[in-house]
Amino acid sequence: MNYLLGTDIGTSGTKTILMDTAGNLIAQDLQEYDVLTPKHLWAEQWPDVWLDATKISIKNTVKKSGISAEKIRGIAISGLYGGSGIPLDEEMKPVRPCMIWMDRRAEEETQWVLDNIGEDKLREITHNGADPYYGYTKMLWMKRNEPENWEKTKLFLPPNDYVIYKLTGEIVIDYSSAGNIGGIFDMNNRCWSKEMMDAMGIPLSMMPEKIVESTDIVGGVTKEIAEELGVSEGMPVIASGIDSGAANIGLGVFESGIYAAAIGTSMCAALISDKPVKGKDLIAWPYLYDAKRLSYYFAGANTAGAIVKWFRQIMCQYEIELEKAGGKKAYDILNEQAVDIPAGSEGLIVLPYFMGERSPIWDSDAKGTIVGLSLAHTKAHIYRAFLEAVAFSLRDAMEATGENLGEYILLAGGVTKSKLWRQIFADVTGYPVVCPVNDVEANMGDVMLAGIGTGLLSYEDVKQWQVLDEKIIPNKQNHQKYNEYYKVYKSVYNNLKQDMKQLTVLS
Repeated sequence: MNYLLGTDIGTSGTKTILMDTAGNLIAQDLQEYDVLTPKHLWAEQWPDVWLDATKISIKNTVKKSGISAEKIRGIAISGLYGGSGIPLDEEMKPVRPCMIWMDRRAEEETQWVLDNIGEDKLREITHNGADPYYGYTKMLWMKRNEPENWEKTKLFLPPNDYVIYKLTGEIVIDYSSAGNIGGIFDMNNRCWSKEMMDAMGIPLSMMPEKIVESTDIVGGVTKEIAEELGVSEGMPVIASGIDSGAANIGLGVFESGIYAAAIGTSMCAALISDKPVKGKDLIAWPYLYDAKRLSYYFAGANTAGAIVKWFRQIMCQYEIELEKAGGKKAYDILNEQAVDIPAGSEGLIVLPYFMGERSPIWDSDAKGTIVGLSLAHTKAHIYRAFLEAVAFSLRDAMEATGENLGEYILLAGGVTKSKLWRQIFADVTGYPVVCPVNDVEANMGDVMLAGIGTGLLSYEDVKQWQVLDEKIIPNKQNHQKYNEYYKVYKSVYNNLKQDMKQLTVLS
């Protein structure tokens, strides 16, 4: 039997799994860390945090598995959307922390792009718009506000491609990571846009020259790294790509016309398509499989699971202490309390805009909001309203596609651990929901890509893997109720939008 590794570098942690080529999960390890938020709406991470977590998670997974190094035949490494990418100097050392996808500081640079290049031209070439979310606007912020760092920077690399460089010595970028930078990538020809880069003053030399498919073998693990991790020298390293796309691969999505939402810290709700999708406010990049033909069109919350984690950390110290003392997990306690709360949380609406919002509303001034509180409401009511908020956000993203999404939707990520939350997603959207059997979607996708890349697995092989659970059917009565709450969810934001902008000015 041969074995493969899959590593996903996430926003709040890096996980590695080891599977055999029959699709059985053998071992896994998770290393957690935090995001730096030095100012309002800023979000950064030092790349060595990712590198160290990757090394430890791989080493621990290999050790837990008890599998000999020569039987582990390859690894694919996916990663969070690294925003600007890591700015590296001539010696390939980080110049500053990486401004990740969550960072929304580049408001003035976004407006400059709209004024000087125009959205129509931008979308014609890149299929994307202008917003602080995109990596190219973050690059422009650095150029304008940190000229000394800009001068030192010789190359930008996404998180997973930086780690791949550290493991192999090879410098590449995968198509999904290149496309997700936005405004400087030509989606029509799947290459860097010299026209856009010249217009923005971003040198072509700052981008990796070699763009690869997510199934390509980038290189082999160096002798020094192999000894450190417990794997064989020269073990193939496969590119993979953006983690939300890898999660879709892990759900078995290799074809056009399938809708899947990967919900972790943020949410990427995407339609995979071989033709342009109508939704104007979507984000587009090449898919992780057949990247020159298939595209990933998505909308989704900046803060999805992040707001529920925030609620747990800020509002649930009692439950956290019980968990630390060996009791039930805090989330399990909260879910048990919220399950008996009626749909709509008895008149509560939460807006999940805790770090502004990207597609489909594109508003950096959007604020997290709780509307409808009374003295009758309990912690369980508010917790359920937070879960419902993310489900409303998914429905908003789904409607933004302007497409028929089929008979059901796929749902992946940490949210699938909660039986209550899975049902809420079905009830709010009105679609049957199908979740994975194991909570290892991006990692599963990495293993599949590693198998295809090394030739140990074929597309037909991985299609046979049993990765999906049974359908969760919407409760019709709850869905009708949520239809009315969803109207309020939409109107609350529209009615408060100007007040939210004023709060930004005042803060």
